[in-house]
Amino acid sequence: MLRSVRTTALGGVIGPAGFIGAWVIGAAVTSSSYSSIDDAISRLAAVGSDTRWLMTAGFVTFGVSLPVFAVGLRAAIPGRAWITAAATGLSTLAVAATPLDRSATIDRLHSIVAGVGYLTLAATPLLAAAPLRLLGHRGLARFGVAAGLTSATALALTTTGLPTGLFQRVGLTVSDAWIIATALTVVRGVRQPLG
Repeated sequence: MLRSVRTTALGGVIGPAGFIGAWVIGAAVTSSSYSSIDDAISRLAAVGSDTRWLMTAGFVTFGVSLPVFAVGLRAAIPGRAWITAAATGLSTLAVAATPLDRSATIDRLHSIVAGVGYLTLAATPLLAAAPLRLLGHRGLARFGVAAGLTSATALALTTTGLPTGLFQRVGLTVSDAWIIATALTVVRGVRQPLG
């Protein structure tokens, strides 16, 4: 049982690494005038983009890995963070299935599922903070609060006239870093609740 919890927790390393790797490499190799500062990550997977296959693979890797991570998270950390982690993965799979520039309807659907994914991603570390504190992982709990709030703020800023790509990357990366740190904590073994 303990081994399977630790194995599933590795989804929290594989998913974010594949997702971040896809948008970093995709932005570097695309032949379009793509800007990591101004353009959304989903533009790398848009219909007609030369990096569509790469970014779609990144979305799918994250989308499959996060529900797997959620299984380990549920077993290791009390509370509901596992639900939002799984929902983030499922939303990301929906993002992959609704690429931009297919139609106006698909673009709207893409925006909706991406928004759900952003909300659940920001909520995951916030929901895990109190249980982690009770388990004695105060640093990881504080990181979770900071990551969740930073992520929510940065992702909200993507809806303004400010640089969408920059704030999207900040918001996603900080929560992804928390997911990786938490996954590695579960792999090492989370202590039982104190007292």
